[in-house]
Amino acid sequence: MAGLIVAVVAVGLTLAFTPDDEPAEPASRTAVQGLLDTWSRAVRSADRAALAALVDPQARPGLLDAEVRRAEALAALPLADFGYELGQDPGTDVTDDVGARLGADEARAHTVLLRYAVEGIDDEPTRKPVTLLLARRGEQWRLVDDRPLPGAETTTWRGPWDYGPLLVRAVDTGAGGRSLVVGHPEHSSLVSDIAGELEAAVEAVDAAWGTEWPRRALVLVTASHDEFTAQVGSRYNGAEIAAVAVSDAVDHERGETTGQRIVFSPAAGQRLDAAGLRAILRHELTHVAARTDTVDGSPLWILEGYADYVGYRNADGALGVIAPTLAAAVAERGAPTALPTDADFAGDGARLAYESAWSIATFVAGEFGGDRLTALYRRLATGPVDAAELDAALGDVLGADAEQFVARWQTWLEAQVPARVG
Repeated sequence: MAGLIVAVVAVGLTLAFTPDDEPAEPASRTAVQGLLDTWSRAVRSADRAALAALVDPQARPGLLDAEVRRAEALAALPLADFGYELGQDPGTDVTDDVGARLGADEARAHTVLLRYAVEGIDDEPTRKPVTLLLARRGEQWRLVDDRPLPGAETTTWRGPWDYGPLLVRAVDTGAGGRSLVVGHPEHSSLVSDIAGELEAAVEAVDAAWGTEWPRRALVLVTASHDEFTAQVGSRYNGAEIAAVAVSDAVDHERGETTGQRIVFSPAAGQRLDAAGLRAILRHELTHVAARTDTVDGSPLWILEGYADYVGYRNADGALGVIAPTLAAAVAERGAPTALPTDADFAGDGARLAYESAWSIATFVAGEFGGDRLTALYRRLATGPVDAAELDAALGDVLGADAEQFVARWQTWLEAQVPARVG
């Protein structure tokens, strides 16, 4: 994650320093941070009067009501920390037309950081960008808007509390851990179903991965496409995907990550039966468990295949039930001749790639044992792998090079799927 750029602004030819030789905060920055601190307290306490005092007379219509709704929804979520930080953003002057409309002594746009941590879930707070339009009248700064100005390249992150009242279910998930399922009242059935599966899902991940992970998660059930996109980004389409595990910063050396969430799409309740929900939850929870041991760019066939193996482990059903697209392809034209590439996991061939990855992991677990499958994951999840590195990893863990490995997988696959006659 890119670091923040520190800007030092000199007024005239002199700089004031504190006794510790640190640059002093300009008065305007101190005043703006004071506004943010007051705003944070008002939101945490859902104090309508305090929020009303912070909203400028020329604020966007409906801003105060939106602030009150946010605060009331947020009250359902157990928070260890919540606040707004000015950070290093120096702010920008608004255009003349915006300034004239506000009629204030000064108006500025700032991208601040919303800092929050969920109690019992987040060891460290996560931070999200929020773009504000602020107006100063005399010595008092107030809120005008929390959306980017038209044409601005900034953004405002929205939390689940921005999309309506919250329903929160706590689940004990072993060793003193507590997980949370967070949704909205209209999705109470799915929230309850997920809560009912969580403890067993943690145990399933423990059985494959081991217990050296936090053994807890925050699962969010979104109510709209906009909410799903706000939580996971535009890369994922909530109409086509049931759930995704996301995180913010990952420190592989310290084994720490922030902002881990499992996010279910609005369509999940209609798309998943009980078995599907169980598999998806275990799959995404595996990504949570392995996050600090997984480097971006690692082969997707091992990352997704392993997660699907944990998701469907001990599930009833032959290969043709769990991987029908793969079974049909094998029956018609034989087993694949190569491991899936990362590109195969996007577009029209994605379903076949995911099912093939699951079959590879299931083959390894069946032929070599689950411990060696996990060892192979850890070996290959360290970043991009070239052909020589793949041969070395497979040789060290399984005693076969890539060509031998693929040949054995092909034989195993064809034994699972009867050849199509006629």
